[in-house]
Amino acid sequence: MHIPASGRGLAMAVVIAAYIMSFFHRFAPAGIAQDLALAFHTSAASLGVLAATYFYVYTLMQVPTGILVDTLGPRRILLLGGLVAAGGSLLFGLAPDLNVALIGRTLIGLGVSVVFIAMLKLIAVWFDERRFATLVGLSMLLGNLGSMLAGTPLAALAQVTSWRGVFFGAAAISALLAVACWVFIREARSADAPRPRFDRTVIISGLLGVLKNRATWPAVWVNFGLAGSFFAFAGLWATPYLVQVHGLSRVEAASHLSLFFAGFAIGCLAIGTLSDRLRRRKPVLIAASLAYCVLWLVWLSALRMPIGLSYGLFAVMGFTTSSFSLTWACAKEVNPPQLSGMSTSVTNMGGFLAGALLQPAVGLVMDLGWDGTLADGVRVYSVDNFRLGIGLLAAAGLFGALWSFFVRETGCRNVWRAPAEQGD
Repeated sequence: MHIPASGRGLAMAVVIAAYIMSFFHRFAPAGIAQDLALAFHTSAASLGVLAATYFYVYTLMQVPTGILVDTLGPRRILLLGGLVAAGGSLLFGLAPDLNVALIGRTLIGLGVSVVFIAMLKLIAVWFDERRFATLVGLSMLLGNLGSMLAGTPLAALAQVTSWRGVFFGAAAISALLAVACWVFIREARSADAPRPRFDRTVIISGLLGVLKNRATWPAVWVNFGLAGSFFAFAGLWATPYLVQVHGLSRVEAASHLSLFFAGFAIGCLAIGTLSDRLRRRKPVLIAASLAYCVLWLVWLSALRMPIGLSYGLFAVMGFTTSSFSLTWACAKEVNPPQLSGMSTSVTNMGGFLAGALLQPAVGLVMDLGWDGTLADGVRVYSVDNFRLGIGLLAAAGLFGALWSFFVRETGCRNVWRAPAEQGD
């Protein structure tokens, strides 16, 4: 069955809408960090664990999701994932204490963990591989509307309806999008590409092939360092840092986050398009990741600056952060085309694993130096406390940038060859 362009476009629009919700949930704790700390009476470490729970389950689900989209197809798992995310969002909004909130956050992470890999699979199957990075960048540009909504709009809406009301609304939207994915996605198969079967032997051999491929791992580690530091900073610690170190209001801090996400969204499209047009991955990735590392020095200094300058630096940092979006193309292009789901999911796991580790780690090192100061029941940390936490994120960013030098240049095409062909 041939899927017309209009059908593909409508289906992709629905999947991208689900991806917007995924981004919203990922970064929502940053916009309401003070509300969560007050509602659940948490320390920085506990707040970090609450935010990172999403990343724990997201990380664990990346390889299973890659297997599922390569075998059962995106349609079924997008339906199930959306319904699980809706249930988790509802539970999070109702949570009377931190333990229930952790369960809700876990369900949210479990539900939305399938969206991105399913989207990459549809792009890989439905469109020309030479446009892969461009289309991924465009999808991320649109998906980042969710992260922008998790900034100023979330902070403002939470003051009107409460943060709980926001998550009730998110639950309803997630459920509607799950049903829409089932209705609009059609998975056509060509005669020479029969529907994959859920064959355990084939799955294990395919996954082991991706993991044993040395060319896969540089992309994984770049994603680990760049995406992980981004998720930890923008996903939780940026707002407290700006409020307590730079003396900004919550709305001003949330506006910085929105600009960060706007820069990231624009960068995803611009960097992906530039890479595709130059027919090069490596030099673009190296240049942008090194620029990203330089900007961490600014936040390590904790230097007070005019608000216009800090706005601009946040936007530029978001732009350079987006360079990790090339890692999925880098991994996909050095592995068999039929394993695009597994190769991109293994790469994606790197960033979410780092986010899961870094969010509570930053809180832990800050708690170790906390002097006991409270303001309205919320812990207040010193500049030195934040500098230690930010230092962890800067180190992770540098780690990722260094690995960009080891990524294999593919010329924006699949360069994988079977072992027999490699011996020719």
